Amino acid sequence: MDKDRIKGAAKNVTGKAKTAVGKALGDEKLKNEGRADQVKGKIQNAVGGLKDKVREADKESRKQRYRAP
Repeated sequence: MDKDRIKGAAKNVTGKAKTAVGKALGDEKLKNEGRADQVKGKIQNAVGGLKDKVREADKESRKQRYRAP
């Protein structure tokens, strides 16, 4: 698992918490910061997922190259 996936998930959770606190306190700025953090986290998580896919594809292609015909 790529470190971007972990960091993205953490950022998403932090954003959800900020959004909830912002709603509870009526703080629009905090609520919007939380939403922005959630979006950043989802993007970072997706980038990490793509990196994982690329690594898997590379690993598979290397296996196929070295297989005996």
